[in-house]
Amino acid sequence: MKKGNPVLQMPELLSPAGDRECLEAAIRYGADAVYLGGTQFGMRAASANFDADGLKAACTYAHERGTRVYLTCNTLPTNEEAEQLPEFLRMAQEAGVDALIVADVGILMLARRVVPALPVHISTQAGVVNYLTATELFRLGASRVVLARELSLDTIRVIRDKAPPELELEAFVHGAMCMSFSGRCLISSYLTRRDANRGECAQPCRWNYRLVEEKRPGQYFPIFEDERGSYLLNAKDLCMIEHIDKLAQAGITSFKIEGRAKSAYYTAVITNAYRGAIDAYRRDPERFEPPPWTLEEVNRVSHREYSTGFYFDRPDQRDRDGGYIREWEIVAVVGGWEDGSLVVTERNRFTRGDRVEIMIPHSRPVLFEIGMILDPECGEVESACHPMRRYLLPYDTPLPAGSILRRQAAETI
Repeated sequence: MKKGNPVLQMPELLSPAGDRECLEAAIRYGADAVYLGGTQFGMRAASANFDADGLKAACTYAHERGTRVYLTCNTLPTNEEAEQLPEFLRMAQEAGVDALIVADVGILMLARRVVPALPVHISTQAGVVNYLTATELFRLGASRVVLARELSLDTIRVIRDKAPPELELEAFVHGAMCMSFSGRCLISSYLTRRDANRGECAQPCRWNYRLVEEKRPGQYFPIFEDERGSYLLNAKDLCMIEHIDKLAQAGITSFKIEGRAKSAYYTAVITNAYRGAIDAYRRDPERFEPPPWTLEEVNRVSHREYSTGFYFDRPDQRDRDGGYIREWEIVAVVGGWEDGSLVVTERNRFTRGDRVEIMIPHSRPVLFEIGMILDPECGEVESACHPMRRYLLPYDTPLPAGSILRRQAAETI
């Protein structure tokens, strides 16, 4: 990227891949790169993650489709774990990953010795907030820094201007936000002995808190007037899809979607939406407007109330409700098209006459009313009520595998 003209290079769209299904969804729906974890040293213990064979297969699958793979190695290792790191790093290189994501300077320097040809990205866990730190990390061998989530666009512009032009800058554009600085939180470890910085966070910041006065034990008072109590520490979700142009012009190299612990449906929807918005920016960077359908898509997944995080000065970041907004559900996933019919795998029961949306990779969704339902074993049926069973739905146009049928959840209609 050249200084002073960051729009010359389009930003990378970087999507999460918590398991193989999510990996395939991210790639199918337009990710330029994915980030994933191995069975060690990753910050998402709840994700399925990838063993050595799975990682190699994932890299092969991604590279055949022109997608890069970044492996997280962003926990802070103990002395005992440090002895296992060289073998892990060599395994990553042999599997074919395109870069490591690390948070610890010791791992950075070890990687430079053990796998010197493998690029290293500095995790957001390192808390990079200024150009001095970014520059020194570059001098130590980092090719990219994932900026702290607490930075404004003005601060990022300064980092871009003063850091080496060869250093790539990555920043989060969508997903859950942590109430602690760049995810450095000890509340979960203190309350539950589940260490957030080792991928085991119990998310106590999302819990419902009330006050207890010392002389009134057992009496719980809301922190503000709300019969449900207070979610004092609960952060809103980040959504920057309307500001792709500002992010790119600030010099951000890679747009990162949070969510390695989330579903393949989430990965597909959000990747598709940001792919559409970035492509619109590529077509006309001077007069960027996200396609209206992309703005609708980000509300088609389970999410908390959205905000723009810290990008535009101090945010109103606290989510007073604390709950998820869940208005849509998957009906079925398309596996292919045969002789005028979609071959679908049921995920939730659907019936003749149901009106659904079909989400198609790299495209806006289309409406579809389900007509005939054919069960390959039983013939024509009125409803599909066997999860993971294959059904045939007559449809004139072939659709790519991985297209998704979904509908508005009954309680929201």
